Amino acid sequence: MGRIAAVLVAFVALALAGVYAAGKGWLGERWGEGDPAPHAVPAAVVAARAAAQRAAASDVGAFDAKQIVFGDLHVHSTYSVDAFQLALPASGGDGAHPVADACDFARFCSALDFWSINDHAMSHTPRTWAETIDSIRACNAVASDAASPDTVAYLGWEWTQMGSTAANHYGHKNVVLRDLDDEHVPARPIAARPPSAAKELQSENASPSPFALGLLPLVSRDASLLDFATLMNDLIDVPACPRDVPVRDLPSDCREDAETPRELFDKLDDWGFASIVIPHGTTWGTYTPLGSSWDKQLNSTQHDPQRQTLIEVFSGHGNSEEFRPFEEISRGDDGSVRCPGPQAGYLPSCRQAGEIVRSRCAAEGESEGECDARAAKARQDYVDADVQGWLAVPATKAEDWLDSGQCRDCFQPAFNYRPKSSLQYMLALRSFDPRGPERFRFGVMASSDNHSARPGTGYKEIERAAFTESRFATFRDSMLGGRDGRAPEARSIAVDLPKLMKEQRMSFFALRETERGASFFLNGGLIAAHSAGRDRDSIWQAMERREVYGTSGPRILLWFDLLNAPGARGRALPMGGEVAMSEAPIFRVRAVGSFEQKPGCPEFTGELLDENRIERLCRGECYNPSDVRRPISRIEVVRIRPQIAPGEPIAPLIEDPWQVFPCDGAPEGCAAHFSDPDFGASGRDAVYYARAIEAPSPAVNAGGLRCERDATGACVRIHPCVGVDAADDCLAETEERAWSSPIYVDHAASTAPR
Repeated sequence: MGRIAAVLVAFVALALAGVYAAGKGWLGERWGEGDPAPHAVPAAVVAARAAAQRAAASDVGAFDAKQIVFGDLHVHSTYSVDAFQLALPASGGDGAHPVADACDFARFCSALDFWSINDHAMSHTPRTWAETIDSIRACNAVASDAASPDTVAYLGWEWTQMGSTAANHYGHKNVVLRDLDDEHVPARPIAARPPSAAKELQSENASPSPFALGLLPLVSRDASLLDFATLMNDLIDVPACPRDVPVRDLPSDCREDAETPRELFDKLDDWGFASIVIPHGTTWGTYTPLGSSWDKQLNSTQHDPQRQTLIEVFSGHGNSEEFRPFEEISRGDDGSVRCPGPQAGYLPSCRQAGEIVRSRCAAEGESEGECDARAAKARQDYVDADVQGWLAVPATKAEDWLDSGQCRDCFQPAFNYRPKSSLQYMLALRSFDPRGPERFRFGVMASSDNHSARPGTGYKEIERAAFTESRFATFRDSMLGGRDGRAPEARSIAVDLPKLMKEQRMSFFALRETERGASFFLNGGLIAAHSAGRDRDSIWQAMERREVYGTSGPRILLWFDLLNAPGARGRALPMGGEVAMSEAPIFRVRAVGSFEQKPGCPEFTGELLDENRIERLCRGECYNPSDVRRPISRIEVVRIRPQIAPGEPIAPLIEDPWQVFPCDGAPEGCAAHFSDPDFGASGRDAVYYARAIEAPSPAVNAGGLRCERDATGACVRIHPCVGVDAADDCLAETEERAWSSPIYVDHAASTAPR
């Protein structure tokens, strides 16, 4: 017996040692950067694209020597932890998508002129940062003609800040670098350090015990989880950089971070390299606290008008353009929070929490008074838990929440919309503190926020499961996710997140309302730049001038100019410009629709890429334009007149649309001229931007929650795009569009702060 016991003990010890070794990452492999295909797009193809654009510009009367180049400045590879998790077979993924995939996708699948890599800085190690630099350099090296490359790849990262409350929330920002040589690239990316109140819940890089990690591959029978354990241990092994040390004096192998935008800007200033900081997902309520507002960032501390010059208005996570005057939460002067009352055209999620509890309570036969009291408590428990308020009601389904928290009349809005973080709200703000910038003067762009190394996925409305992040909803059912396993109750609870995470084994992503949110993931947008050339410096200069615009995916051509700028000597001032004048401004806007797409890929793609590569990466479908352009149905102009007094209400300052110009749908495009005769007498600054709207066409998830509405317009039932067949793209009609950067017209006689 003693010998048998010894054998058993030895066997158990060996098994535990194996599990421990797996959990420490010793048995897994590291996913590398890959190798880009060695071929560039043929020069004749690039030239033909440019010629087609010149012809379209000529037809609509745009004879500017600049060309419009299209790109994507928001792309994640599987170096990002969330992208890595989505790529695992356990999550329904198809394996690694390295930086080299992004290069090949931009070059051959989406045919982009430029793009950047923006993996989460907190997901980088010294190894992956070095490999990212090498891969971006290799991608650019394929284009042998640096003066006119087929595609330009920029280096960057994402600063992924998430506050625990509206007061300490600043949001996500992409950092894009101009240069690639060793002398002009930071030694490490700069991550976002969570506020102290949020550290426990945002430790995305924190790992379970080695034994828990080591058991995952055994339980799931998925060997790729060995690689996940390796990744997690690599991240844990990177120490935090010491604070208050100049960036060049920091160790080379530490993780650098910044808690606020000011710290980020200071560190970028310390490096001194050319960079652009681009806020994104500003209205996306998946992580943005209730009632979050950009007021607190309009000051010399948290805004850098020299670096933070562009804003991402649209992505695969929805639209952040439009302001609406609804309230997600009410705050008292003493800092207390409560659920706001009923509002026309908007259902606060906290109120729906109360109605879910009320319905359950009534079903149990409780009195009306008791159910009213429980509903009131549920409303309060929801706002007290903020972004995780949906967990205050145990065991709910997506359908229980109807369309609460959503902007009902916005174009493809971000989920759980935060209107005081919208572009329009930002443009209407003014700071009356003489020490800092008085206004946000952003250029407008769009991108994809793709998490599978696929820049520019909006070229065709296909492949919801592969091209969007909708699988975050089903990720909760994987070994790495976690689901609320509580039984339904006819009452709410005060949410204790650390306790809930421990008891229900819920991961970081399981705390997010991902099931309803899956219906808001889109194929994403593009940035377009009016550039003097195709080279890296010319495109960068266009972005610095803010002579850029965004589209919801299609390659719409758009020009927006001020024709009578003082001192311009007859030259038009293009989008992104700013001027001071007293007379009525006169504008011109011109737009040409995007090309209808042919199925499949161009012939040259099959000659340069392996068939299996085209299928896995492009899903067999590439940017493949026909000669037919989609009609432009109308041009809309928005006018915003920024505040002239502290506390001036925002809603009346935003006129959307201010002017509408119907178009006849001609393939040559559409043009409009207009002026603002009220400008001179108003004495107020004004901001103008244009939208070019295409005729309706189907798009992935364009129907959102697909509400059934009653006669009053209230949503009575939803059909979310979750739990459906992966081949179902949940297509719905939408009006694709382009947004120009604003032209900022200051009134020369205005007494408002400058």
